[in-house]
This record gives sequence, structure tokens and C-alpha cells, in this order.
Amino acid sequence: MESPIQECRAPAESAFLLRERGEPALSIYRAPAAGPAVLYVHGATFPAALSIAYRIGGRSWADDLQERGFDVWSFDLAGYGGSERVAPDDGAPVARDDVAGRAPDVAHQIARVDAHIRERTGHRRIAIIAHSWGSIPAALFAGSHPETVSRLVLFGPVAQRGGGPAGGARVPSSRLVSAGDQWRSFQAGVPRGEAPPIDHEIFYAWAELYLASDPQSGQRIPPCAQVPAGPEIDFEEAWSGRVPYDPTLIRVPTLIVRGEWDAITTDADADWLVKAMTNVPGGARDVKLQRGAHRMHLETNRQALFDAVGAFLTEE
Repeated sequence: MESPIQECRAPAESAFLLRERGEPALSIYRAPAAGPAVLYVHGATFPAALSIAYRIGGRSWADDLQERGFDVWSFDLAGYGGSERVAPDDGAPVARDDVAGRAPDVAHQIARVDAHIRERTGHRRIAIIAHSWGSIPAALFAGSHPETVSRLVLFGPVAQRGGGPAGGARVPSSRLVSAGDQWRSFQAGVPRGEAPPIDHEIFYAWAELYLASDPQSGQRIPPCAQVPAGPEIDFEEAWSGRVPYDPTLIRVPTLIVRGEWDAITTDADADWLVKAMTNVPGGARDVKLQRGAHRMHLETNRQALFDAVGAFLTEE
């Protein structure tokens, strides 16, 4: 059994707030190395410190990339973790276009961090790894800034589907996510009879830190972390036939990587993305890994994901 003793912190070596007038403060983490820069964009419900930087058995995905020579950067999107809160505390309904955390807003946050990385390090271009819903704003940014992106990794990405119409004109401004919600998300897509992809003790330690990432979580029954509702709106838009970016604008080498049990990125989703990204040099690559679900970077078979992404980022 893997050790349940975890740490909710960046793996090195610097963590700071990026402050700019008129913009939400963003908590940025860096695991420095001499090689190319890699920026990680997290998904819809938990911050970077509980994602790429979360150590299981003393080692995180950021540690793995740093060991491969990459200068690893990540940040908490506004409304998550150590970054400034942006959604109203009461979650009151607002117009769909006014919901915090929509893809264009987050693509702007990525642009802020990208500019800081390049100014701080002198890197002309950076690679981007984006998880789940984070693939939408990351792809939006990559399509509009091809001159600054070297490679794009879409891990468990959201694709366009032909479902029914999206919801109403007014929607909640935020959503609440409990530890139980997170456990169900970890199990989604895993076949009946298979062991959970994350050990129970590891999950409980992770969930405790997840709730602690929102200082107000303990005031709710059950304890819940509040996150912006923007990602939910982007999911609805994508799954009702309107993915919030133009895949033809992506012109850098692109890897789509997912676990075989991923319920968010199905075979049909990956196929749509590969076919839609018509201007990716050599075509977008789709890699499906065995014994993995949607959160494979925190699962028992995570090293297979680390190796697949590391190989893609290091190839000539």
C-alpha cells in the first residue's frame, strides 16, 4: 500500500502571488530547472497544489517533470487554493455570460502567467499541460498565442458533443464540492469489480487538504469547497455542440492523453479532437493508457501518465 502521508505544497522552491492592478491575485508555484518551461493548468474543482504538485509517496508529477530537466510552473486559477476568490459567497444566480471562471477569463489568466514566465526566465516559448476542463482555456490560449506555445498536452480533455441545449439564461455563480463529490469523481468510469484507482487512505488525506484549501469550507454542512461555476457552463456549452475555442487554430504539436476508464474523454471525444485539430503539425496524437480514469495523475498507475507526457515533451 502506498503511504497516505501527503503534502499539499509546491515541490520547490518558490511560491508567490502575481499581483496586477485590476486583476485577481494569482498564486504561482515553480519547481525550477535549467530546461524548457512547462506550465500546468488545473481542472474545474481543485487547485495546483492538490494536482500536479501533490506528493503521493513523497513524489508528485511536478517532481517527475523537474527530474526530467523541465522548469515547472503551475498556478491556482482565480477562485481556487491560494488565489484570490472571485465568485460571490452566496452563489446567487447571474447571467450565464457573467459567471466567473469561464474559458475566456481563464485564458486571460494563463496569458498573465505566460508573460510572467517568459519575462522572468527569458524562455521564448513554453509547453502547456492542461487537465480536464482546463484543456478548454488552455486550447483557447494556445490557438490565439501560437508564437509563445511550444507544445500542448491535453490530459483528459473536454471535447465537443452533440447533446441538447445548454441551461437557462441565469445560473448559479459558484458551486459547492464536498469530499463525497470528489470520491465519486475519482470512481467515475471505473468498471465494476475493479479496485478504486486511488487508495482510500490516500484519498482521505487528499480530501482533508482539499477542504482546507477553502477557508470557509468548515462553515458549510457538509463541509464543501466553493469554486467558480464557469467550468460547468463551459462543459454545458461544449456538450451541447459549442466548444468554446476553434480547434483549427492550434498549430503546435499536441498530445491527447487519457486513461482507458476516463468518463470525461471517451474514444469518440478523442476522435473528434484529433479530427478537428486539422492544423496540428503531423496531426494530434491520441494516447490511451491502461488502468487509468480521469484523474490519473493522482491514481495508482500515475507513472504511466508521467512517462507518456515526459516522452512527448522531450522528443525532438
